[in-house]
Amino acid sequence: MWCRRFVLAGLLSAFLSPAVADEILVSAASSLTQAFTALAAQYQAAHPDTIVRTSFGASDVVLRQILEGAPADIFASADQKAMDKAARGKAIDPASRTDFVRNQLVLVVPRDNPAGVISLQDLAGTNIHRIALGNPASVPVGRYTQAALQKAGLWDTVRAHEILGQNVRQVLSYVERGEVDAGFVFATDAAIMKDKVKVVQTVQTPVPVVYPIALVQRPDRAAKAESFLQFVLSDTGQAVLAQYGFSRP
Repeated sequence: MWCRRFVLAGLLSAFLSPAVADEILVSAASSLTQAFTALAAQYQAAHPDTIVRTSFGASDVVLRQILEGAPADIFASADQKAMDKAARGKAIDPASRTDFVRNQLVLVVPRDNPAGVISLQDLAGTNIHRIALGNPASVPVGRYTQAALQKAGLWDTVRAHEILGQNVRQVLSYVERGEVDAGFVFATDAAIMKDKVKVVQTVQTPVPVVYPIALVQRPDRAAKAESFLQFVLSDTGQAVLAQYGFSRP
């Protein structure tokens, strides 16, 4: 009798326990935070048996975590250099690598613009003391900034006043709080703080600001990882990305 009750209790418990959802782990550049959070929510709505977990940071930092063994199924970078490192480190499936969105580099200032900056040339003024940019050693927006300023002949001028951010959102925060006279961020980041920062110039970069995405190469990669990647590339996914200021590559 006891045995029968035990078996029935076990069956009832199994029946009532919720099914364990599939998980897709997405590691992406900081500038994708809002857009990929929205993409994850929309994908989950269409696939209620799946959870999409996202983490964000500077592309190089996110990649280093993956290379050191942090679990991830998809890696989305803000530049080709970080994805090239991923390929060399055999961290991604090279056949899955594809460019999926385009962005722009912009010069931003605090909304009240106390230094009166309206163009790159103003950064050479004697009233300029602090300029925020991403660290070129580890942050894609910093690499785009360095290349653009070198082409404009202003790299040494800006370096003399640089305040380095560890990701693009930190740079944006410096500008938003008025801690710097100006800063360099992506257009999509400036858009989320348009009430606090002002774009004064779109900066031409020698290399287009194009983001690549790829499946992470690991034995236990989520079965639905490719499904989510294809969702990002789909017309529906691209429409979500467009809502956050991204354009097709």
